Amino acid sequence: MTAPITAPSLLDAAGVDPERARALLGDALAGADDGELFLERSESESFVFDDGRLKTASYDSGEGFGLRVVAGETAGYAHASEISEAAIGRAADAAKLARRGYSGVATEGPRPTNAKLYGEDDPLSDPAFADKVALLQEIDAFARARDPRIVQVMGGLHGERRVVEILRADGRLIRDVRPLVRVNVQVTVEKDGRRETGSSGAGGRAGFHTWVTPESWKDQVDEALRQALVNLEAVPCPAGEMDVVIGPGWNGVLLHEAVGHGLEGDFNRKGLSAFSGRIGDRVAAPGVTIFDDGSIAGRRGSLTVDDEGTPTSRTILIEDGILVGYMHDRMSARLMGLEATGNGRRQSYAHMPMPRMTNTGMLGGDVPQEEMIRSTKRGLYCANFGGGQVDITNGKFVFQCTEAYLIEDGKVTTPVKGATLIGDGPSVMTRVQMIGDDFCFDPGIGVCGKAGQGVPVGVGQPSMKIGGLTVGGTSL
Repeated sequence: MTAPITAPSLLDAAGVDPERARALLGDALAGADDGELFLERSESESFVFDDGRLKTASYDSGEGFGLRVVAGETAGYAHASEISEAAIGRAADAAKLARRGYSGVATEGPRPTNAKLYGEDDPLSDPAFADKVALLQEIDAFARARDPRIVQVMGGLHGERRVVEILRADGRLIRDVRPLVRVNVQVTVEKDGRRETGSSGAGGRAGFHTWVTPESWKDQVDEALRQALVNLEAVPCPAGEMDVVIGPGWNGVLLHEAVGHGLEGDFNRKGLSAFSGRIGDRVAAPGVTIFDDGSIAGRRGSLTVDDEGTPTSRTILIEDGILVGYMHDRMSARLMGLEATGNGRRQSYAHMPMPRMTNTGMLGGDVPQEEMIRSTKRGLYCANFGGGQVDITNGKFVFQCTEAYLIEDGKVTTPVKGATLIGDGPSVMTRVQMIGDDFCFDPGIGVCGKAGQGVPVGVGQPSMKIGGLTVGGTSL
């Protein structure tokens, strides 16, 4: 069943008769394969405390809708920042042009659910504005007192609350209230004229209460300071081919970029991915199992239902090294004759949904990280990643390490800076030699970009050792 909507719907709040909205949508979808009316009301608040003062404090709110008509491989979409019967009618007239001359059969709507993966917290109201500013002042003072080499501290808070409603062709109105918060700390240290920076952050789908306890934010300060001090002593990274040990958690962003995007349904339906047409093939080393799971309670990338109304789920993508599935929205699933996996996501009502990751990770193994290090004669230990780039068509990637160390004779030794990992997802995953017993997710900081749309995501992995990876740095 679908959980009953007890709060006033966005249609009611805007003075729109829900039955008229259903009639307008039904007329637009007559003869189409699929489509929906997506409504959204959002509020967000951001604070940045920098150089000992509140630098920015911003608030934003907005509402609107998008109406989509899908006919074959064509989608008509119209959106507006005004929720009214007249605007919905105009959007319906525009979007239904996509089915001109087309006669399809409406696909069955998404299955109902009464699951709820997060509460309806309002991060904007609790803590109060003044308390948020005071918290950032406290973080700043605490950080500056930690080490005399600290020359700059930047703290940030971001909270948002989105209410989305999805009106389906069968008349069901699906509602989801989505809180999301993030706390960030960045520390800059200086020694002998050299400056280095470290950062840490955490968050998820709840109010601020979990992440603004002293225990939580003090840990973030200490982690940011630790990274900055390590980088202060780092030497240029040598370049060349070497074995690489990658740490757990946030470093799953490499899997997200190098492998995850290539497993999204639209790229594979169009034959654009390096993984297209390879279901059943070995694409990774034995033991490598990669999943996407939007149904984990409270995590940043989780959704009770995706932006088409499909309940999220756990989807195994690569199992024991064999490619077994892709992530699908309703369109890619229908066109490939498969089931939607709950991965239809959009940035806002102004965007059409497309297959996107939620929380993507690699299952753990049974090897302690220390054993990976001991088994490496000469290599690199990557503790933290920064940004990266990937070409979906061939999986080639370049990733920057924000914290890395040399491995010499089975021991972690000198910290290095300027290290980059270069390779391609399909071949790199076949070089995984050891899989760690320390799986964890990132602390809740990920944002994924695709086709100009950004959405919150999660990543996770255990430590793993990859043989013969190209490391960019300084030539020896």
